[in-house]
Amino acid sequence: MDFSLSDEQQSLQETARRFAQTEIAPNAAHYDQAGEFPREIIKQAWELGLVSMCVPEVYGGVGLSMLDSCIAVEELAWGCAGMATSIMCNDLGLMPILVGGSEEQKKRWLTECTSEFKLVSFCLSEPNAGSDVAGMQLLAERDGDHYVLNGTKCWITNGGEADLFTVFATLDRASRHKGVCAFVIPRGTPGLTPGKKEDKMGQRASDTRVIHFDNVRVPVSDQLGQDGEGFKIAMQTLDRTRPPIGALATGIARRALDESIVYSKERKAFGFPIGGFQAVQFLLADMAKDIEAGRLLTRQSAWMVDQGMRASKFSSFAKCFATDTAMRVTTDAVQIFGGNGYTKEYPVEKLMRDAKLMQIYEGTNQIQRLVIARELLKE
Repeated sequence: MDFSLSDEQQSLQETARRFAQTEIAPNAAHYDQAGEFPREIIKQAWELGLVSMCVPEVYGGVGLSMLDSCIAVEELAWGCAGMATSIMCNDLGLMPILVGGSEEQKKRWLTECTSEFKLVSFCLSEPNAGSDVAGMQLLAERDGDHYVLNGTKCWITNGGEADLFTVFATLDRASRHKGVCAFVIPRGTPGLTPGKKEDKMGQRASDTRVIHFDNVRVPVSDQLGQDGEGFKIAMQTLDRTRPPIGALATGIARRALDESIVYSKERKAFGFPIGGFQAVQFLLADMAKDIEAGRLLTRQSAWMVDQGMRASKFSSFAKCFATDTAMRVTTDAVQIFGGNGYTKEYPVEKLMRDAKLMQIYEGTNQIQRLVIARELLKE
């Protein structure tokens, strides 16, 4: 078993790391405090091939494997989790087309997103259907050669900036998962309206909004799969996109560790650098070992996806462990910094705020534990 990166993967890692260090990290505090959307920075990432990484070469993409994507995402998240989330959202938004779209739909929409800079949103969560995806209320009613959508989606990343939306709706609210359908809807479609931008605690560089659907007419040709196949498409999408969530969390945690090591060497107490004290050393050691474990789980689950293996349990392992680790590591980083860590003069308070969201989105960590338990009981 070879754990080393190939020459191509090392080159990709270096490209993403350099971009994070020179373009993302120096601007992270500004976009966090201002709550502005860093569109130009994300466009630069697209020009480097770091956006829509999952799109195969046949459709104009770079065709990275899931493992490759995780390597790049970890580096981007080291720079800023909010920007990394917005960048990664394109892969999340395009994945339903990859797993459920026809060849004609793939050529149309995937090529459109690789030939020019476009952002994509994944519209699944609702005000009363977050963890309970099958309980969605966004209604799709057939009207001739169109479906008419009415309802609301919430917590939609890139919602106010997206050029394309992959949307999940139900034909019958009582039928739960059996009635779910998937659609692709372009920006500017009459009746599709982004709501106000959410004023979030962390990951403030990413644009998060409610999306309203008021008699939105969608051609039947823009439906992914058949009636009732939307739930399966959504679950297959999440199985494939949870490993990068683990990578994003690992990037946050690694940045917190890096900052803590530097600070521990410079900050003195009782006449000595605090890194010389066992209490601080134990914190650093635990941070490092858990980050490494999270990275290995993440890369294993990504490898399984690349091999075409069923990865539900291992994707949940990675998402749950790596994001819990990010929260714990960033909290310990603030502790190491002491009072300084609680101020915006130092980056660790932002890292802690950013890490919290990792335990919530793309399936809360409580949901991940349910997935793991159910998979174990099937064995």
